[in-house]
Amino acid sequence: MADLRPIAAPFVALGPSGVAIRARLKEPTPEDEKVLRLVGAHLGSVASKDLKARCADGLEHSTESWAARKRDLTAESSSRWAGSITKATHDQWALARRGQAAHVQSLEAGITTIRHRLLLPVGEKGTKRAPGGYRSAHEWFQKTRRLHVLEDRLDRVRADREAGRVHVVRGGKRLLGTRHNLDKAQLTEAEWRERWEAERWFLQADGEAGKRLGNETIRITPEGEVSIKLPAPLADLANAKHGRYVLAAKVRFPHRGQERADRVEANRAVAYRIHYDTGRGRWYVDASWQIPPTKTIPLKAALADGVIGVDTNADHLAAWRLDTHGNPIGRPRRFFYDLSGNAQHRDAQVRHALTRLLNWAKSCGVKAIAVEDLDFQAEKTREKHGRKRRFRQLISGMPTGKLRARLASMADATDIAIIAVDPAYTSKWGAQHWQKPMAGPTRKTTRHDAASIAIGRRAQGHPIRRRTTPPRAHQSDAHGHRTVQADRRTPGREGPRPRIPGPRTRSVPPDAASTRATRTSKTVRGVRSDQVWVQDSLLLTDWER
Repeated sequence: MADLRPIAAPFVALGPSGVAIRARLKEPTPEDEKVLRLVGAHLGSVASKDLKARCADGLEHSTESWAARKRDLTAESSSRWAGSITKATHDQWALARRGQAAHVQSLEAGITTIRHRLLLPVGEKGTKRAPGGYRSAHEWFQKTRRLHVLEDRLDRVRADREAGRVHVVRGGKRLLGTRHNLDKAQLTEAEWRERWEAERWFLQADGEAGKRLGNETIRITPEGEVSIKLPAPLADLANAKHGRYVLAAKVRFPHRGQERADRVEANRAVAYRIHYDTGRGRWYVDASWQIPPTKTIPLKAALADGVIGVDTNADHLAAWRLDTHGNPIGRPRRFFYDLSGNAQHRDAQVRHALTRLLNWAKSCGVKAIAVEDLDFQAEKTREKHGRKRRFRQLISGMPTGKLRARLASMADATDIAIIAVDPAYTSKWGAQHWQKPMAGPTRKTTRHDAASIAIGRRAQGHPIRRRTTPPRAHQSDAHGHRTVQADRRTPGREGPRPRIPGPRTRSVPPDAASTRATRTSKTVRGVRSDQVWVQDSLLLTDWER
C-alpha cells in the first residue's frame, strides 16, 4: 500500500457557463447563397490577413497594435465586423500557444523516459513505478536514434515558443494534408477545394448587450428573419436600409428556441455563426450566449438518494445504481456508442448515449451521477506504453473531454449533479472485489460493470472493498465489526438484526424475539440467578398414609 499514489477527494463538477444551439437555414434562394458566399469569402480573406499580422507581432503584441489592426480592418468591412475578426484572431493565437505548451510537455516526458530506459541494461524488468530496459540491442539502438530526433524537435519548439512564433492553418491542418491524399479521402480536387474554401470563410458576429435584438451585425428576429450587415465593399448588394441584406430563408430553433427568443426581445447579447456544410449542401446557423454557472449543491445533498456510478470506455458507458450505503441495486446498464465515422457522427453517438443515461437516472430518482475525472494527455504517449499499440489506440479513442463537457451541460438541464472522482485503481479494485460476487447464473458481470460500482462507492466516501463476511467459527460481532460497508456513524450498525415476522428462518423460530425473555432454561447452568428454589409442603393425604 505504500506504493499507491494519494487519491483526491470527490467533488461536484461545475455546470456550463454558456449555451450553443444550431438550426438549419431552410430553402435559401440563389441570391441568398450568392450573398453569403461573397460575404464569407471577403471576410475570410480579411481574417487571414489579420491572423498573419497577429502572428508576426508575437510576444510584442500590445493594445496599440490591436487598435491599429482594428482600424485597418474597419475600412475593409465595418467596425463591428473588425471587432469580431480581431477577437477570433486572438482566440486562435491563444489556442495555438496552449497547444504549443502541451507539445513541449509531451516531448519532455518522452525524452525523459527514453533516457531512463537507455541507462538500464538490455532486458532488465521494470517496476510499477518505472519502466525497465529495452528488450533487445536492436531496439536499444533504434531508441537512441529516436532520442536525437525528439531532442532536435524539442529545441525547435522551445525556440518558437520563446520567440512567440506559432504555426496556425486557417481551415485546419488535417484538411490541408488531405489535399495530398484525395484518393484515400474519397474526394475529388473540386470537392476538396469547395470544402477548403468553406472552412476558411468568416461569418460570425459577437453578441452586443443593449443593442437591438442582441446583435447589430447578424440579426435574427423571434420569427426567424435573418439580416446581415454587409461589409463596405459589398454594400451595393443591400436590399434593406442601412446597408443590410435580409435573407428570404427563415430559421427556427427547435431546441431552446423560446429561451433565445426571450433574450432577443430583451435585447440581451446573442452571438451568431453562419456556416456551410459541403457534404450535405446545407446552410446552418449557430446561436450562443453566456449564462451564469449553476450553483453547485453540497456533496452530501447530491448523494441523499444514492448515486449512479459510470465507467467510461471506448465503445460504451457501464453504469450501476448504488443505494446510500454503497450497495448495488438492480442490474447493470450499458449504453453503447459507435465512434467510427466523421466528427458529427461521433458527437451524435455520444449525445444519444448520455441522453439514455440521464433518462434512466431520472426514472430511478437519483440526483447524482459519478464519473471519473479522466485526462489521458500524459498517459497515451508512445514512449510510456512502448509496444502496447492497441492500448494506446484504445485510450486515445475515448471521448473523455467531449463526454465530460456534454454530460455536464446536459445534466445541468435535468437538475442532476455530476460528481468527479479520482480514477486511480477503480478498474483494478472493482474487478478484484465486485466482479465475481455480482456475477450469477443468468448475469455476467464485466470488469467495466465492477468498475462502475467502485466509482460510485468512491463518490460516496465508502471504501471500494466490499463488506467482510462473518467468521465461520463464530458468526457474530465478537470478532470485530460484522461489515465494513456501512459507515461507522450509521445508527444501529452494531445492533441486532430486526425481527422479521413470518415462517421459520434458519433455526430460529419466528417468535423467538418475543418469548426468549420469558423462557426458563432447561439446564441448571442456564437458570437465571434471581430464581430461588422453594420446597412446597406435602399434602395432608400424604401424611395420613
